[in-house]
Amino acid sequence: MSALKKTALAVTSAALLSTFAVVSPASAAAKDTTDDAPKPPAGMSQLGGEQLGLSGTQVNLGPGAPVLPKDLTGRSWMVSDAESGEVLASHNPHWRLPPASTLKMLFADTVMPAPALQPKTRKYTVKDEDLADMGEGSSLVGVKEDLSYTVHDLWLGVFLRSGNDAVHVLSAMYGGVPKTVDDMNSHAEELQALDTNVVSPDGYDSPKQVSSAYDLTLFARSGLQNADFREYCSTGTAEFPGKKEKGEKREEFGIQNTNRLLTGADGVTPYKGIAGVKNGYTTHAGNTFTGVAERDGKVLLVTVMHPSSDETHAVYKEAANLLDWGFSASGKVTPVGELVPPKSEVPDSGTGKGAEGDGPAAKPQHGAAKTTKAAATSGSGGVGTALGIVGGALVLVAGAVYLVNRRWPLPDLVRRRPRP
Repeated sequence: MSALKKTALAVTSAALLSTFAVVSPASAAAKDTTDDAPKPPAGMSQLGGEQLGLSGTQVNLGPGAPVLPKDLTGRSWMVSDAESGEVLASHNPHWRLPPASTLKMLFADTVMPAPALQPKTRKYTVKDEDLADMGEGSSLVGVKEDLSYTVHDLWLGVFLRSGNDAVHVLSAMYGGVPKTVDDMNSHAEELQALDTNVVSPDGYDSPKQVSSAYDLTLFARSGLQNADFREYCSTGTAEFPGKKEKGEKREEFGIQNTNRLLTGADGVTPYKGIAGVKNGYTTHAGNTFTGVAERDGKVLLVTVMHPSSDETHAVYKEAANLLDWGFSASGKVTPVGELVPPKSEVPDSGTGKGAEGDGPAAKPQHGAAKTTKAAATSGSGGVGTALGIVGGALVLVAGAVYLVNRRWPLPDLVRRRPRP
């Protein structure tokens, strides 16, 4: 069978299955089922696909597909293909929850390219006011007033030690915390991360500061396009400048990444193929984690938010189990949705819009095949946009077809793939 026929068959099958949600077995249901346990809202966003707006676990198992892991307790989680954008399975992915330090992915993706933070060797002397207004109990890397640090030093502090002090200094260099917050919110909107509201750039618990597993995955996917972002989030250990001693060279001390799947610290088994991205913890957020890993030419993203398990390091165990499942299930499941592209990559339909409610990015002219019509309607972008995922520019109808390129290669992971 030709590749084109295979692709067409896959798209048609996906369209026919798009209205059926195959819920995972009871063994994969969350443990936290008590009456007083937090419940997801009834009306969550359907951005990326209708199934992504449903509460509970969503997965469309095909022949030979493995069942989901047992004992998943995260309030929200999602596993997806980092390059194609296919969401392989999800659990309340649009539930708006406190993100903790995983929000630092959006911080880095927003401010890292700024001219004010270039080059990485640029030095900055920290002022007292730069470290003001940090939340009590903030995670710190050890930045001190009146000492100088390079931009490179500060990014190591952000990614390895989740240092709120480093975030605030970089924010000061960028133009101040209020500007940073405004630009983070604007960038989230550009990425179509519409579940997110930023109040503090470091992810510290703040009223009305929320994100979602879906949005955190978008932040990671966007950030991983930046070589510096990839470098920092995949660095296990580094040296950080200490206090300056009179007449001696600036001392340094070692720092280690708090991502235990990367370092294997505290008894956590390092995950084979892991390449970042960011973990977090606060009282209200619980543990949060977004990771990216490569295996056998496949790159997957996983996000887990607030597992209820009492097991130590449950967030890493559940993330690792979901990655294992994703690599085994790839090609054997029908996606439950997709990671939408940034608004700037959505072709203008004449409305000037490109966000939720506009449907998939593929915009056929002169009508589309009836088998894909239901999947291509507003809000169902997951399966309908398989046209843009599976085969690139797959033409099913006569006339021009506008497709957004959904493949986002991650060249500095183990795999090398040129941008189409």
